[in-house]
Amino acid sequence: MHEPEIESRPWEEQHALDDAAYRRQVEYLLANSRFYRHKLAEAGFDTAEKIGGLDRIADLPMTEKDELRRSRSASDPIGTHLAAPMEELARIYSTSGTTGTPSYIPLTADDLDNWVRTSARSYAASGLARGERVITTYNAGPFVAGAALDSFARIGACHLPVGTGNTERLMMAVDLLKPQAIVATPSYAQYLAEWGAARGMDLPDCSVRSILVAGEPGGGEPAMRARLESAWGARVTEAMGIGDIGASMWGECEEQQGMHFCARGFVHFELIDPETGKTVQLTDGATGELVYTHLAHRGAPLLRFRSRDHVVVRMGTCSCGRTSPRVRCIGRTDDMLIVRGVNVFPSAIREVVNEFAPAVTGVVSVRPSSTGVKQAPPLRILVETARDAGGGDIADRIRQRIRDKLVVTTAIELVEEGSLPRSEYKSKLIDYSEAGD
Repeated sequence: MHEPEIESRPWEEQHALDDAAYRRQVEYLLANSRFYRHKLAEAGFDTAEKIGGLDRIADLPMTEKDELRRSRSASDPIGTHLAAPMEELARIYSTSGTTGTPSYIPLTADDLDNWVRTSARSYAASGLARGERVITTYNAGPFVAGAALDSFARIGACHLPVGTGNTERLMMAVDLLKPQAIVATPSYAQYLAEWGAARGMDLPDCSVRSILVAGEPGGGEPAMRARLESAWGARVTEAMGIGDIGASMWGECEEQQGMHFCARGFVHFELIDPETGKTVQLTDGATGELVYTHLAHRGAPLLRFRSRDHVVVRMGTCSCGRTSPRVRCIGRTDDMLIVRGVNVFPSAIREVVNEFAPAVTGVVSVRPSSTGVKQAPPLRILVETARDAGGGDIADRIRQRIRDKLVVTTAIELVEEGSLPRSEYKSKLIDYSEAGD
């Protein structure tokens, strides 16, 4: 553990400490955040006394990403949720801006330190230790991943930043510098395995013993994880964060039974029903959407921020000694399709297809017939087969397995290995290029 006295603290004791921090954060919001002063007053919560503690947090309105975007203007480029003077900011990250103007994420020096501490707890959970060498494949640039990369120095590891688009350079570093770990998206880790195999590299015999994946769902899918571990001869663990709240707030230990919550003391999380917004109790096996609240943030603190990440929860103390709940991400609202009333995540389809390895490569492409979320069955799915898979009834078996497991009717189209695009960052499982209006 990076901070054992914190990470092994009883969860009930942590909740009591978080309640006190939350009350202080609420007072700070009311005093410094125009966005929340107005939002909370409109909902009838104009004083800290009316807001209360964490036991009453579910009474408060949730915060949506679009609300923050709408609060931006020429005079408020970050948004009215900025709660610290610009002169006190130590770093300003931004989103990719794929839907327009980028969103800016301001951090004070203390905010940044909290992010790095949280990320260090997250990546240390995987077993990364002082003196080990770790290759990272994220082009951090203006993005919040930069704070996560700072955590490797905090752990004491030797950081070898390579970034995406440098596959040959990366694999040369694996061969010459003998790193113990690689940090990548699941898609890129799979691409690297294929790239190495095509060039005769014996990856299971290389120095890498840990693949730390983040950035997209997939690393927790049993079949995909097994494929990566077999290709690399290494253990795969996951990490997860969200830019507006924290770079890497969840990290999986060597037991591989879900990602531990590593932002304790800095962030409070809830589980809600994504359809109704009602609170879901944190019990073993519970599913829902993660909602986050900052507890010790100054730059632009957020209250009940909807993540759109759907997870399944595991409770109880892990054998590693960490006492926080664990989660496994099962998909994002952004990627979800509804087929005749059934919610289906493309990552869940990929997981089912991967059950048919080695006859399939694990690369799939969901091809909706229309651009909306709602789709009429059958849902068309392209599945890559391995070159030596042969014929047979594999398409029918995949179709039936998806029907049995996900209750979705599909049209499976087999394509040759290598015909679907690979990614050096995040894979796009949905392709709307052939969709109608």
